[in-house]
Amino acid sequence: MAIGPSSQEIRVLVVDDHPMLREGVAAVLALQPDMVLIGEAENGAEAVARHRELRPDVTLMDLQMPGMSGLEAIEAIRAEFPAARIVVLTTYAGDVQALRALKAGATGYLLKSTLRRELLDTIRNVHAGRRHLHPEIAHEIAVHAIDEALSEREIHVLRLVAAGRANKQIAWDLSLSEDTVKAHLKSIFAKLDVADRTHAVTVAARRGVIEI
Repeated sequence: MAIGPSSQEIRVLVVDDHPMLREGVAAVLALQPDMVLIGEAENGAEAVARHRELRPDVTLMDLQMPGMSGLEAIEAIRAEFPAARIVVLTTYAGDVQALRALKAGATGYLLKSTLRRELLDTIRNVHAGRRHLHPEIAHEIAVHAIDEALSEREIHVLRLVAAGRANKQIAWDLSLSEDTVKAHLKSIFAKLDVADRTHAVTVAARRGVIEI
């Protein structure tokens, strides 16, 4: 007679649009006597459905995925299952993105570059009810804790700048005057502590304010 997984095992769901990462996580978990991979998903919508079906103890969630993002999936899962334990897997150490994920309900935030060293301890800690935040990310959050956040309009302007739009085009797209666009850019530069458009886009992308 087949014997099912032990009730002591931590049941893990992994969500990522890259098959190689999912396979790598599966291989690591297969070697652990106290963990079992119960399912996989490759986008946010599938993650919500699989979580509802499988009720994992810990979900490993990528943020950048086609369709429903990981952030949206975290919000949806936590809305339905408030006690869900979700660990973000990402390549980005940006403080803004990390804060969004934590506010959405993530209980852990892990850089993919540190998976080999930190994955297993993170899963165990989060399963035990503790939070896990990579030190580099915690430092970034602390550094920018008192910074004034960009407004939604400023973020929209910055996205258009990142897309290569000139001020006149941005003004047309947003039904604003060029002077208003310039005022927004001046405010963006001050808040991000940069001197020009290129640097603004670079810093905003690194911190997770925008995606490029």
